[in-house]
Amino acid sequence: MSKPEPVRFEIEGADMAVRLAGDQEKPALLLIHGFPSSSESFRNVTDTLAQNCFVITPDLPGFGSSEPIERPSFSRSADLIDGLLARLGAGSFHLYLHDYGAAVGLHLATRAPRRIRSLIVQNANAHESGMGPQWSATRAYWDGPTPEREAEATAHLTFEGTRDQYVGGAPRDLAERIDPRLWEENWRVMSLPGRLETQRALVLDYRNHVARFGEIADYFDRWQPPALMLWGRHDIFFDLEETLSWMKALPRMEAHILDGPHLLLETHPVECAALMNTFVSRVEGQR
Repeated sequence: MSKPEPVRFEIEGADMAVRLAGDQEKPALLLIHGFPSSSESFRNVTDTLAQNCFVITPDLPGFGSSEPIERPSFSRSADLIDGLLARLGAGSFHLYLHDYGAAVGLHLATRAPRRIRSLIVQNANAHESGMGPQWSATRAYWDGPTPEREAEATAHLTFEGTRDQYVGGAPRDLAERIDPRLWEENWRVMSLPGRLETQRALVLDYRNHVARFGEIADYFDRWQPPALMLWGRHDIFFDLEETLSWMKALPRMEAHILDGPHLLLETHPVECAALMNTFVSRVEGQR
């Protein structure tokens, strides 16, 4: 299994790292990772997906090998990825949404809906139904950003909190399949200069993603992009009810609820890669 090395681009003054795989003449597939990882999230599915797609896996600013930026936000990350796509000649693309990647990718989708060939949704939130009581401290911080509330809302920005992104809520046999070196490396990167500041800023900025749920719902209603859902049912961050909201918003969505965690590609890469490849091939055949 190959793992392409990151290529670096300067986009609007930002140092962006991206892994590329496959033939650039094939349909583009943009894979956007979530917290706390990087393009490394896709290492086990890239080979399969590159059979039919030009696979683009950027590191978001302040994650992986991409340097932090001033005033980080999901909107700004979308701007930079838009610039990256232009540099790569990707005029339209299949869009993979996961965790923080949804807050970035749905900016791209609502700005230019005709560019979106399809959506692949993997434990990504775009509805109030996904945000249960575990979000109460974060919501309180959004409502009144005091230092005390910030400390509560960012309490997960620790080594233990980073580990929980991988194994929190997962049955023991699933948790044992995930390599601890993954969260160890994530925490090492997050401990570099400027990285935790980025994470704190994004916790606050996520309120702007939530504020866009109405706009995002209008996008789904009007455009009805072809969609595939891959969902790890043991997610402790987004409630399982979120899956129903996605299916109601996109009633032709193909949905798979798998016995996996929030970071589903760590336990089910073969299954997910096969489902994605089949889905993309079908969508392309119908265009």
